Amino acid sequence: MYIPPFNRIEDQEAINAFIHAHAFATLITNAGGRIIASHLPFLLDEKANVLRSHMARANEQWKQFSDEVLCIFHGPHAYISPSCYEQQHTVPTWNYAVVHVYGKPTLVDEAELRQIVFDTTAKFESTMPTPWKIPHSEKEIAAMLKAIVGFRIEITRVEAKFKLGQNRSRQDQEKMLRHLQAAPDDESRALGKFISAHREPN
Repeated sequence: MYIPPFNRIEDQEAINAFIHAHAFATLITNAGGRIIASHLPFLLDEKANVLRSHMARANEQWKQFSDEVLCIFHGPHAYISPSCYEQQHTVPTWNYAVVHVYGKPTLVDEAELRQIVFDTTAKFESTMPTPWKIPHSEKEIAAMLKAIVGFRIEITRVEAKFKLGQNRSRQDQEKMLRHLQAAPDDESRALGKFISAHREPN
């Protein structure tokens, strides 16, 4: 991924927080020139330095798990018009935040797959007003597990890019932020919120 120095993020704590917050990622594999992408929820285990997830057994991508894979974690993004700047003699652009995680995938056994499913459910149910708990019998759970494949990815390298207008003047950044915060679409306002949380102090 092309990353200018002012957009590169190397703070591991900030990267981990981003992955936790934007856990629905794109998994890309390439085996023999055949590229496949799937969109899956991931769990980050910081201590073990691995990602965990699962997919449908009918999804043939897991059969490609012999080479390095790429997981792309997408954050908020928005079109930026020159009208968003004080200095408008410039060109339009797109600002965004993204993290690329590369690693070696390994299939897991049924016990670990079960834990992945329960941990994933617990993570995303924790934000619900009334968290749902798995009500199925052990027999039903075992049958469902047979329809999916669990895997872990040992992380080998990470690239993080937060393109938030850091190369613009402070005045341009302030005006751009006001435009995003007042924008009619949710994605632009989400980017504005993200920028506010990650901007350097005055």
